[in-house]
Amino acid sequence: MIDTHAHLDALRDPPTAVLERARAAGVERVLTVGTDIDSCRAALAAADADPGVFAILGIHPHEANGADASRLDELRQLLNHKRAVAVGETGLDFYRDYAPRAAQQDLFRQQLALAEEIDKPVVIHSRAADREVAQELAKFRGRVILHCFSSPGLLPAALERSYYVSFAGNVTYPKASELREAATRVPADRVLVETDSPYLAPQPCRGRPNEPANVAHTLQALAAARDEDAQALAERIDANAQEVFALP
Repeated sequence: MIDTHAHLDALRDPPTAVLERARAAGVERVLTVGTDIDSCRAALAAADADPGVFAILGIHPHEANGADASRLDELRQLLNHKRAVAVGETGLDFYRDYAPRAAQQDLFRQQLALAEEIDKPVVIHSRAADREVAQELAKFRGRVILHCFSSPGLLPAALERSYYVSFAGNVTYPKASELREAATRVPADRVLVETDSPYLAPQPCRGRPNEPANVAHTLQALAAARDEDAQALAERIDANAQEVFALP
């Protein structure tokens, strides 16, 4: 199995301990995410230290009004690292509104342009901004991963444009029937799974910090929703991740 989106630097335990538990649960590869320049450096350090870890590097929309939003040249340099596989997470968050919307949109556009320039996929954060995210992505010519999918309003655009759709622990929640229905509509060659750890622990682990080992619970819920064999789905997701992130 693979966890396509985790924040190893935000976990309480060191990456070595977290990854040991992940492998005991059958999770062989983890993509760890940077959300500002310092956490991007931490993500690369984790990837350099373990052959099963790769890095997704970007400036989160919450940081759009901070100093790191002007450090795109540094981000570009970090993305040249051989263990960096995608730009992100980037996008828009009009729910928290931790940064002005205009600043978020400007940062989003710059990172989309950077992803096109260096030919890497983008990992998208979208919250309460479906229409605006879809509009920006309509102009993007590269590969798109909708991370922690929780916006059914984005599904028509995702299906039409062949985006990858990644499901996190919230798809396991009893009241998340709309997400599970969405999961049944995503083509087999476009579905991904993640933890977004330490956030959004799946139902069996709810109330505790999430970690990559728990991706197995989300995989089981997806398999049940899609009426598929869990092992076959895990293999399909591994192949999808290999393809979209160009993993070595």
